[in-house]
Amino acid sequence: MPIDESALINAAQSGDLAAFNQLVTSYQSQAYNVAYRLLSESDAAADAVQESFLKVYRRIDQYRGGSFRAWLLRIVTNTCYDSLRARKRHYVSPLDSDTLPADRDRRLTDLRSSPHDHAVRRELRSQITRAIAQLPPEQRAVLVMCDIEGFQYHEVAGTLGVSLGTVKSRLSRARAKVRISLTQKGFSPSVPSSTPSLGYPTIA
Repeated sequence: MPIDESALINAAQSGDLAAFNQLVTSYQSQAYNVAYRLLSESDAAADAVQESFLKVYRRIDQYRGGSFRAWLLRIVTNTCYDSLRARKRHYVSPLDSDTLPADRDRRLTDLRSSPHDHAVRRELRSQITRAIAQLPPEQRAVLVMCDIEGFQYHEVAGTLGVSLGTVKSRLSRARAKVRISLTQKGFSPSVPSSTPSLGYPTIA
């Protein structure tokens, strides 16, 4: 049964902890997916999500309408940025994408693949994960939200607090860098620049 988000938000703003917990339950999986892809570490992602939800709880009275998901994920994204800055470096050693817990992994698996095909696709997943982890955080966030989480451009702009043009520019640069990285590793993703998915059949 769909939740009445507006009613839950109003109740949470009035101090109803149960209503707030229901909101958290609705978005915790997506928040974790975004944090994991930005930080590339499961423990760091879990910590960032926990910290973010504490911030949401403290600031929920500041929510003034619009997309609650965008407002919440903006807090998650900014928390991840803070975590990356605290490490004093932009590159995070990526874990293989297969380390993402199964109940939170949104990839589709083709059970009809041959062992060779499966090995190739697994290596491609690994290389894509590494390529994404090497992107500047701002470009990584846009690519994760657009190409992995399936957000529309205007949703990403609202979530990150940037213009639509900035989203498109960052996404174009991020896709280009991933393509170059894959090509250097021996993969040749012949994907037109206008194709939004960048050919991520195994991780989206």
